[in-house]
Amino acid sequence: MLYETISNDMKEAMKSHDKDTLSTLRLLKSAVDAYIINNKMERGTASDEVVIDVVSKQVKTHKESIEEFKKGNRQDLVDNLEREIALLSKYLPKQLTSEEIEAEINKAFDKVKPTSMKDMGALMKELTPVLRGKADMKEVNEIIKSKLN
Repeated sequence: MLYETISNDMKEAMKSHDKDTLSTLRLLKSAVDAYIINNKMERGTASDEVVIDVVSKQVKTHKESIEEFKKGNRQDLVDNLEREIALLSKYLPKQLTSEEIEAEINKAFDKVKPTSMKDMGALMKELTPVLRGKADMKEVNEIIKSKLN
């Protein structure tokens, strides 16, 4: 399970005195714990799906922050967040290529048969379980919009 892997990686970071990795993993672990508490789940029931969801949200937030830090000319913070994203990405499933994403979107189009932007919700409902954690949903959203227009 990913949650156990994170705990083990934290122990390794402590042993090797890797403060940066340790702090990132501590934040990740506490975010997963908070998710469990907020969703009234049984303590210790961090499934891989929950961990992937939390990691995906953290990576997304980091990417948004990077854009803001670039505007503010803070390369030190950009570098730090990029290092954290690389570390967090280790706990995500293999990311799909653009071609693979396109293929999944085409399958959803064949199944839903959208006629206008009103069908966007149905398409996303079809694609989200398949692509969650494996693709940037913002990119998926943009591809769908371009196909619908």
